[in-house]
Amino acid sequence: MALLEVKNLTKNFGGLTAVGDVTMELEKGELVGLIGPNGAGKTTLFNLLTGVYEPSEGTVTLDGQLLNGKAPYKIASMGLARTFQNIRLFKDMTVLDNVLVGMSNHHSSHAFSAFLRLPKYYLSEAELKEKALELLSIFNLQDDAETLAKNLPYGQQRRLEIVRALATEPKILFLDEPAAGMNPQETAELTQLIRQIKKQFNITIMLIEHDMSLVMEVTERIYVLEYGRLIAHGTPEEIKTNQRVIEAYLGGEA
Repeated sequence: MALLEVKNLTKNFGGLTAVGDVTMELEKGELVGLIGPNGAGKTTLFNLLTGVYEPSEGTVTLDGQLLNGKAPYKIASMGLARTFQNIRLFKDMTVLDNVLVGMSNHHSSHAFSAFLRLPKYYLSEAELKEKALELLSIFNLQDDAETLAKNLPYGQQRRLEIVRALATEPKILFLDEPAAGMNPQETAELTQLIRQIKKQFNITIMLIEHDMSLVMEVTERIYVLEYGRLIAHGTPEEIKTNQRVIEAYLGGEA
């Protein structure tokens, strides 16, 4: 059984089919790309997988558990984490506090001990802070722990958003256009970061991205959407030479 199984997934908005009859699988530990023209339905598909939208038809299963009908926070606690096209940090909170928010599902204090500020509460808070700082150090953000998120450079904000997602200890990480707005140096650093995450955390990653050099360099398999439907699936080399993909999306890049 695949880690994530998507079967005949469809989302209709009125008379418009934004995602139509999509079937795909993600295996443990692999890095998969999802590409296609603007408006192809890529982010809508991510929203379906993470519970933001309820499917009109079809099923999404994680580790054998059906996700249909579950709230986004519940799906996140089951092991799906994501980033967004537009950065969604708590910009008036510190870098450290943003990561602690991501770790909140692992806070073991009971409401009673938290309310009374019993020793167990403080011990748990200290442990979480230590783990958050360790995670920040892996991604060279420890020196910015007390910096407000809004004061970080753009590339570092993107990095922090990924770190916050990793703080939820996901089985699968969905990255929605992480290179958007980045300069070439930041994109190169992001490429290394994605490789580091896959190697160090051994999690499954699915990547929406328009930067084809990044996609072709880091992914093992690629799904291609057009008008909400899958038109191709294969290795980067197979996708680069797929005539239908070239006509629909890659153009002269292939």
